Amino acid sequence: MPRAPALLPEGLRDRLPTQAEAASRVTRALVDTMRSHGYGRVSPPLAEFRETLGGDDDRSARDLLRFTDPVSQRTLALRPDITRQVGRIATSLLAKAPRPLRLCYAGQIVKLRASQLRPAREMLQVGAELIGSDSVAAAREIVTVAIDALDAAGIDDVTIDFTLPDAVALLADGPLPVEADIESLRDELDAKDAGALARIGAEAYLPLLRATGPFDRAIADLRAFDTTGTLASRIDALEAIAAPIRNRVSLTLDPTERHGFAYQSWFGFQIFVPGQGDAIGRGGGYAIPLGEDQEESAVGFSLYPDPLIDDGLGAENDAERRIFLPLGHDPALAASLRADGWQTVAALTDAENAERLGCGFTLGPDGPVEV
Repeated sequence: MPRAPALLPEGLRDRLPTQAEAASRVTRALVDTMRSHGYGRVSPPLAEFRETLGGDDDRSARDLLRFTDPVSQRTLALRPDITRQVGRIATSLLAKAPRPLRLCYAGQIVKLRASQLRPAREMLQVGAELIGSDSVAAAREIVTVAIDALDAAGIDDVTIDFTLPDAVALLADGPLPVEADIESLRDELDAKDAGALARIGAEAYLPLLRATGPFDRAIADLRAFDTTGTLASRIDALEAIAAPIRNRVSLTLDPTERHGFAYQSWFGFQIFVPGQGDAIGRGGGYAIPLGEDQEESAVGFSLYPDPLIDDGLGAENDAERRIFLPLGHDPALAASLRADGWQTVAALTDAENAERLGCGFTLGPDGPVEV
């Protein structure tokens, strides 16, 4: 009786040679760009103790795929995000390294559950973190590095959508207090539900719904709304961050957006490209807990390029540099071809040929011959 084909869990998949090679090319382009800006690469483990990956936080725990370590008998988890791991490295193994500390990374992450917009539970995450500062200058650098990396990987027609994660809290604690709890207020603003804002007595926040869209118009609307100057420093900072990149990407603003910004502090941004329903990247300022009510400021971003790779990003015609080596070929010549960047495919029998093995060239007496 034939064996049933092996099945993978929902949300997990195999990556075949073409796609795996494309992912490698994209990852290399992204990481090399970050390294060119002075970001040293780190490589945390795929699994850690549950607590260090956020297992004590209800929001983070929902993303953890957990299991028991047979050695320590403690609960481990597969990482759903690498940013927290980089923070752990920065505040432990690299605690005495000079600040600002620039680190980058690339690796697979695993989510406990998928979303409708992103059905994969395993995905590639590539990013950079600048640790020790969340100043305007640091924010400007991290956004610029993200755009440079996207450009190097061949990802263009990019839109950067800025947000202010703490804007609602600043307003509610200051000039615009509301009777409803702040989470309800944030939910209605996030849903862009004007009627619901009125029902909870938050009509004063309605202008925030209009301060959304193309950056220049939205920032002007936000400044006009901020009659008390509560958000003035935030608005000035966003304009400073946007200034050096406004001719490279499209810029938009949604000051109350919070999807994907669970731990960002004073500013955040999402990265969108045409044809993708969800953001392909997110970033912003945040704080790394140090214990005893202490923390370290940081800014960073994460990119999730898998959907773009599925659509052909990083793909190349391997046949153009793939050469068939017939029986009896010169091993030294084959070695020199590999050193020159060729992929060599050696015949094992005289029944094999270049076309069947996906080669665009075959090795002739005088060198490569196009098939």
